[in-house]
Amino acid sequence: MQKTEKEKGIFASIFEPIGDIIATFIHDVLFDDPGRPGVRRFSLQARVFHWTIAGLVILMGITGLILFVPGWGAIALAGWTRIIHRLCAYAFGVVLVLYFITYPKASLAFVKEAFTWKKEDIGWLKAATDYYTGGDESKMPPQGHINPGQNLWQLVTIVCGVIFFVTGAILCFAKGAVSPAVFQWSLFTHALAFIIGSSMLIVHAVLGALHPRMSESLRSMITGKVSEEYAKSHYGKWYEEISKQQ
Repeated sequence: MQKTEKEKGIFASIFEPIGDIIATFIHDVLFDDPGRPGVRRFSLQARVFHWTIAGLVILMGITGLILFVPGWGAIALAGWTRIIHRLCAYAFGVVLVLYFITYPKASLAFVKEAFTWKKEDIGWLKAATDYYTGGDESKMPPQGHINPGQNLWQLVTIVCGVIFFVTGAILCFAKGAVSPAVFQWSLFTHALAFIIGSSMLIVHAVLGALHPRMSESLRSMITGKVSEEYAKSHYGKWYEEISKQQ
C-alpha cells in the first residue's frame, strides 16, 4: 500500500524534491537532451573537458598567484598551496593526454583551428572593437564555428600551456640540475605566461558570461546548444554548413 506524504516523514518530503531537482539538472544541463530546441554547438565530452580544465586552471592560478602578491606569501609557508598547485598540474596533464587519446580527431582539429588564420579574419578584427562597444552588428563578417577572437584564445591557451609544462617541469624537477640562469629564466617565463594567459582568461570570461551580445555563449558551454537566431548572427558560415548537412 502506498504511503501518504505524512507517513513518509520529514526526510522524504525534503529529499524527494531535491532528487527531482538533481535529476532535472543532470538530464537538461549535463546531458544532451534531443528534445531541447536549438543548434548543437558543443558535445557533452567537450563541455565536461572544458569545465574540468577551467577548474584546474583556476586552482593553479590562485595557488600560483599567492606566491607573487605582497602579503600573501605567508599563506604558502605551510606548503599546502604548492602541493595543490602541483597536483592540479599533474591532473591537468593527465586530463589532456586522456582526452587526446580518447578523441584524437577532435583534439587535432582544435589545434589546427587555433593555428589556422585566414585573410577574412582581418576584417573581423578590424570590426571587433566597434562591435563589442555597441556598433552595428551587420558590419561583422560571417564566421565559422569560432570567430578570430575565440581562435586567438585557443592559440594563447595552447602556447601558454606548453610554456607552463616546460618551465614548470624545470622548476619542479630540475632545480640544481640546471644553471641558476636557466632556472631564473624558467621562473620568469612561467610568470609571464601566467600574466598573458590570465589576462586572456579574464577577457574570455567577461565576453562569454557577461557581454550582452554573447548572451548564449555561456549557455552553449552548459547545455551544448544555441538558438538558430544566435547561430545565424554569430556563426553564419558554420550555420550554413551544418544546415546543408541536415
